Amino acid sequence: MLNQNIVSAQTKILGIIGHPISHSMSPVMHNIALSELNLDYVYLAFDVLPKNLENALKGMKALNIKGINITIPFKESVIPYLDIIDPLAQKIGAVNTIKLQDDIIYGKNTDAAGFKKSLSEAQINPSGLDVLLLGSGGAARAISYTLIDSINRLAIINRKKQNAEQLVSRLKKESNSPIVAKKLTNINLKSEIKIADLLINATPVGMYPSQHDSIINPNMLHRDLTVIDLVYNPLETQLIKDAKIAGCKTLNGLDMLINQGSLAFEWWTNKKPNTSLMKRKIIELLS
Repeated sequence: MLNQNIVSAQTKILGIIGHPISHSMSPVMHNIALSELNLDYVYLAFDVLPKNLENALKGMKALNIKGINITIPFKESVIPYLDIIDPLAQKIGAVNTIKLQDDIIYGKNTDAAGFKKSLSEAQINPSGLDVLLLGSGGAARAISYTLIDSINRLAIINRKKQNAEQLVSRLKKESNSPIVAKKLTNINLKSEIKIADLLINATPVGMYPSQHDSIINPNMLHRDLTVIDLVYNPLETQLIKDAKIAGCKTLNGLDMLINQGSLAFEWWTNKKPNTSLMKRKIIELLS
């Protein structure tokens, strides 16, 4: 924000919409980066009920809100209300960042690139791995498209098997890799975790304030497994705690949050944010 904390009549608005939204650290990381660069913007969080999504997008235009991040549960359902969608986001079927320019709302997906960069930074090479992906929503879609050309096999487990099957159908149009969809049951989890090299939780299970929840029975985990939980609040979810005890390599969702957020920040402002500062501020607040 201009001069650290001053909001003026010229201050531009950025934000994030989701439901729920109180857990989000996006306002923290974006506002600290905006302040450091002395940019006259403010970033706000908006809790939008699903029934009000269309009105929220109309409000974005009416209020001239310059950019918005999209989070659970709107990454897929927001698409019909956008004017122009990036080809990658169209292929993935999920949008997590939108921008208003000349009364046109543009949509793109920065989750895919953000996840790919977080893997690289953590020195996790997915090539040739058997991967188990929990969830089939917007984040899961972006991740699966990022991985599908390099991994050996992908299994997608979801509470609603039909949703997993729809994602598998889209992926099979892009790749010849073995891809299967299964319903979330303990039997399916146990059999898939046993053969998996990489487990990714792309569901909100374990997110604050339900930080003690986990989809996975700890006894299913094995030390040859790498576990990634996209949840970043708390920094150490129950799944991550259990995985560490089992001897697994682990990665939480903070780096993906920072990486996708920095790409959105640059798209909106044409400035590169200080990602180290963004990360330090979130860790400071969550620790």
